[in-house]
Amino acid sequence: MTKPIKIVAFGDSLTAGYLLAPSEAFPVVLGKALAARGHNVELINAGVSGDTSSAARDRLAWSVPPDAEAVILELGANDALRALDPAETRRNLDAMIQKFQQQKADILLAGMLAPRSLGDAYTKTFDAIFPDLANRYGLLLYPFFLDKTALKPQLSLSDGMHPNAKGIEAIVSDILPKVEALIVRVKARRQAAAKG
Repeated sequence: MTKPIKIVAFGDSLTAGYLLAPSEAFPVVLGKALAARGHNVELINAGVSGDTSSAARDRLAWSVPPDAEAVILELGANDALRALDPAETRRNLDAMIQKFQQQKADILLAGMLAPRSLGDAYTKTFDAIFPDLANRYGLLLYPFFLDKTALKPQLSLSDGMHPNAKGIEAIVSDILPKVEALIVRVKARRQAAAKG
């Protein structure tokens, strides 16, 4: 039997499942959705609430196993909420992407948008990070992780930012085609390796 594809969801509270039951966290719900569609996957929740891109970069070595075949990279929200320098966010994400690619892991980059209250200059600079990196490294891109839940109280926790359980389901439903495309890339890499 073919071994399951190991996918690591590496991110912040949006990945970790802030204030949700463990079974309601994004990686768990996504794993169930993929299994229901016949995919043999193992999804690892490597989300830590409150993580900035810098904090995540610091824990990369022990958070993502070297045999991970794919990574869903979801970071940046806490950088923007703290109005950290977008150049630093870009450097951190760039370094993480290079590390994952050195490990031969395919990557789905989950984008983030900066709060509009930070002004045009900041938001344009920050928002451009994700499509730029996806283009530079040939990554799959899900442009805005909160696209289905932002400004929707019925899909968010009382803080107005984090998705509730229904919000996670909406995100999973929308991102699923991108994750399936990620799986296709892993299978193609496996086949190429098998042919030597």
